[in-house]
Amino acid sequence: MLLNRRTFMLGSAGAAAGIALGSVSSRSALAAENVQLRAMWWGSNDRSKRTLSVAKLFQERNPDISVVGESLSGDGYWTKLATQMAGRSIADIFQLEPSTISDYSKRGACLALDPFIPSALNVGDLDKDVLKLTTVDGKLWGIGLGLNSFALFYDADAFAKAGIAPPSADTTWSEYAEIALEMTKAAGKKNVWGGPYGARYAYVFDAWLRQRGSSLYNESGLGFTVEEAKEWYAYWEDLRKRGGTVGADIQTLDQNTIDTNCLALGYSAMGMAYSNQMVGYQLIMKNKLGIGMLPRAEKGGPSGHYYRPALIWSIGATTEHGEEAARFISFFVNDIEAGKILGVERGVPMSPKVREAILPSLNPTEAETVKYIDSLKDQVGSYPSPAPLGSTEFDQRVLRPIADELAFERISIADAAERLVNEGKSTVRAG
Repeated sequence: MLLNRRTFMLGSAGAAAGIALGSVSSRSALAAENVQLRAMWWGSNDRSKRTLSVAKLFQERNPDISVVGESLSGDGYWTKLATQMAGRSIADIFQLEPSTISDYSKRGACLALDPFIPSALNVGDLDKDVLKLTTVDGKLWGIGLGLNSFALFYDADAFAKAGIAPPSADTTWSEYAEIALEMTKAAGKKNVWGGPYGARYAYVFDAWLRQRGSSLYNESGLGFTVEEAKEWYAYWEDLRKRGGTVGADIQTLDQNTIDTNCLALGYSAMGMAYSNQMVGYQLIMKNKLGIGMLPRAEKGGPSGHYYRPALIWSIGATTEHGEEAARFISFFVNDIEAGKILGVERGVPMSPKVREAILPSLNPTEAETVKYIDSLKDQVGSYPSPAPLGSTEFDQRVLRPIADELAFERISIADAAERLVNEGKSTVRAG
């Protein structure tokens, strides 16, 4: 299991005269001092090992900078970040994701990166469209660490044993439901079901809505109606009652971490996650894992998928070491040796140079995630507008809790849909 909190000190680099990149003068007074950077992220133990190995390599190349790394699990990360924001002590480098970068940049958690380009932060090898993914209100607030998209994971060995074909790229939601029911029946034992209770996943709801011409968010805030929410909830409730999803008691174990997901825990034959997480899932699963697209509304219809930065490094607004933090991020995304260490655990590298260099060294699971991302090139739609203020609270305190109440049969589908929209409108705000 991933520990809730892990703190690491990477080698104490001795004081040494550093060589400043470019001509940013603010660093000259610190040149002879050792600078300590605090980095904070969430993720699996494997992610921590890779991150710390890259940080160690960075320190070897930059002996005037030391790095303290802290890894937190699940929602505890966002609680810690909120505490840091309140105390004006945000980590120098911290991890965000597409659904949170707009929110936190507008709340003042991030430092704009534009002043560090190109002196400390090299973005020359990154596609301009990639940089748009982390640009809000005309300023760059973070650097994407890899491309990914939504994905359906499945236990390939379990499907083969059952003699059932796994979902394909053109599988509809209706067909997915029948596959889930077949896999529940094939398992033939208590506490193993076909798939997750997906009503709880905001990103799956987003894809569902995009397939139908709507979206989770729009420029005004929420992008969907009560009727659309009813349809969404009705689908999952019908499938749960028929036995195609894990029960509410199992689904609520999911704390948005790999090791608490029903697939990883062995309670289901399928799971829904982000493509880069395949590496982490396979590390803790004995059976071979397969990957495919989410189901779609109709054959040949829109997939609802889009390319997104899997995860993002941002610089804390309260840092006193902005240039050093920018140097670390630049190293993280541009250095080939760093890229070989990171692989595709945080997504397919944004830098074409790094991507090409690491391909020969990828293991089969990592290569499969690259293949999956490449297979989406004719399926993805346009990248949505940045998530609005309050989107994090909407996910954690509105969408997930309401889905849980529904699965426990404490509220009706109609009430759940009404609450999702009404509470959502009071939580999410544009601008």
